[in-house]
Amino acid sequence: MKKAFIFRSLMALSVSVLLFSCTKNDYGSSSRATGWKYNSKDGGFQVATNYKEQETGPGLVFIEGGTFTMGRVQDDVMHDWNNTPTQQHVQSFYMDETEVTNIMYLEYLDWLKGVYPPTEPKYRNIYYGALPDTLVWRNRLGFNEMMTNNYLRHPAYANYPVVGVNWIQAVEFSNWRTNRVNERILEEEQVIKENAPFEDVSAESTFDTETYLNAPSQTYGGNDEAIRGGKKSEQYEKRNDSTGLYIQRKDGLLLPKYRLPTEAEWEYAALGLVEIRSYNIYRGRKKYPWSGKYTRSGKRRSRGDQLANFKQGDGDYGGIAGWSDDGADITAPVKSYDPNDYGLYDMAGNVAEWVADVYRPIVDDEYNDFNYYRGNVYTKNAINPDGTVKVVMTDSIVYDTLSNGKIIARVLPGGILQVPITDEDTYMRTNFTDSDNRNYRDGDKSSSRYFEGYQDENLPNRRMYNAPIHYVGPDAEDSTKLERRYDESSKRTTIVDDNVRVYKGGSWKDRAYWLDPAQRRFLPQDMATDYIGFRNAMSRVGTKARKKKTPRHQKPRR
Repeated sequence: MKKAFIFRSLMALSVSVLLFSCTKNDYGSSSRATGWKYNSKDGGFQVATNYKEQETGPGLVFIEGGTFTMGRVQDDVMHDWNNTPTQQHVQSFYMDETEVTNIMYLEYLDWLKGVYPPTEPKYRNIYYGALPDTLVWRNRLGFNEMMTNNYLRHPAYANYPVVGVNWIQAVEFSNWRTNRVNERILEEEQVIKENAPFEDVSAESTFDTETYLNAPSQTYGGNDEAIRGGKKSEQYEKRNDSTGLYIQRKDGLLLPKYRLPTEAEWEYAALGLVEIRSYNIYRGRKKYPWSGKYTRSGKRRSRGDQLANFKQGDGDYGGIAGWSDDGADITAPVKSYDPNDYGLYDMAGNVAEWVADVYRPIVDDEYNDFNYYRGNVYTKNAINPDGTVKVVMTDSIVYDTLSNGKIIARVLPGGILQVPITDEDTYMRTNFTDSDNRNYRDGDKSSSRYFEGYQDENLPNRRMYNAPIHYVGPDAEDSTKLERRYDESSKRTTIVDDNVRVYKGGSWKDRAYWLDPAQRRFLPQDMATDYIGFRNAMSRVGTKARKKKTPRHQKPRR
C-alpha cells in the first residue's frame, strides 16, 4: 500500500514537472532570448506574433517545392544537345494558374495612360513603350489583319493570352502588378487612406512597394494624408520604434514581388509531379504536364479529345472541324483545357512563355543544384548625400533604348533608383564578387574568348559570345533623332549573348515535340512574337508546405 502511494506521488510529481516545463518553454508573446514581453504598451520589441503564413496573391496557386530531373527530354530529334538532365531542387513558390491575358495587360495599359498621359511629351514613351507589338501577327503571304487590329483590344479576345510582349515588357508588368496588389492590401487593411490608389495618384505621386518599405514618407510623393489616412494607422503610431506609424517588412502584411518564374521553377511546375507515386514517372518518364505519353485523352468520356492547343501537322492548326478539332486555330481562351496536377492551365500549348533565365546551352549543376537560375545582376539602392534613398522623380525617369529603337521606361517615378554593387560591397566575400553574374562559369569552348574562330579586330577581346552588336543611339548630327546601325559582319556565329532569354513550352504554332516541359528555346529579350506570352510567379516565405487542417477522422480522441 505504501509503495503504491509513493508510486502515485512520483507519477503526479513527474506530470507536474512536465506541465511546468511545457509552460515555461512556451514563451508565446515573450522573448525566448530575454523574457521581455513583445508588443508591450510600456515598451518592448514590436513583432507580428500572430503571423500564420503567406497569403496567396491574386491569380496564383501554391506549388510545393521538391526535387526533380530538369532537362530530361523524351525526344531529341534536333540533336542539338540543348538539354542535359540534372537533378535540381526547387523551393516552394506560387505561380499564375493561367497565362497573363489581354484584359489583365489592358488594365496595366489603362493605369499607365491615366497616370502618365501619352499626350504629354515627357510621358509619351512610358505608355507607348509598354504597348504590345500587334504587328507580330502579320505574314507576308498570309491574311492576318483581323488579329492585328482586334486581338489585343476586342472583348472577344479578353481572356486570351497576351502576345507581342517582349521579355523586358513582361518584367515591367510584373513590377506594376506587385505595387498594385500591395497598395490594395494596405487600403483594405485601412492603413493608407481609403481610395488613395485612385484619388491621390498622379505622375508625381505613386505607390511603390520598395519605396514604402525603405522610405515610406516619400510614398505618394510625400502626401502624409494619403500615407497615414487609414482608420488603423493610429494603432501603428502607438508602437515605440521610430518607424512605427508605417507597415514594415516585419509585419508580414505585404506580399513578395510578382516576377517571371525561373526556368527550373517553370519546368518543375509544368511537370506537375505532386500527385505521382510511380517510381518511373518520378525519375523522369513523364512526357507532358498530363499523365501519359499521348496528346489525346484516353478517358472514357473525353476519349480522343486533344489535351492542348498545338500545331498537329503541315497546314493543320486545329484538326478537322468537329469531333477531331482542338477548339482553336490560333490561341485559345485560358482554361480551355484541363489543368495539370498543380492546378496550372496551358503549361503545354496555347502560347510559349518567357522565363527569367539568360540562355546558355548547358545548365551548370556542378556549381548549383538548388534554385538554379542564370541571370543575377545584383544592385543596391542609390543614396543621396544626406543618407536617404534616391527616389526617381518625373524629371529623372530611367529609359532603355532597345536594339529595334523602341524606348521603354525601366524605373518609373516613385521607385528607388538602383545602382550596381561595387568592390567595396563584395570585399572579402566568398559567395559573389561581381554585380553582373550572367556570364558566371560560362566556360564551354564555343563560347570562350579563346575560341579560334572568334577573333575579330573590331571587337573587345573579352566578349564571351560572338554575337552581333547593333547600335541604337543619338544621331551625331541631330541629337533629336536616333541613329540605327545594323551589324552586317559575316563573322558572327551566334545570336546568344547576355540579353537572350529562355522561353518554355509549346505554342499554337508548334508541333507536339515542343510540348515537353524540358524543351527550351531562346530569343533576344527585346523581341516579341505572336506565339510567346508569359505568366508570373512569386516566392514563398517561411515553411516549405502550407499548413493543413487535420481531417476530423484523424484527430486524436480525448
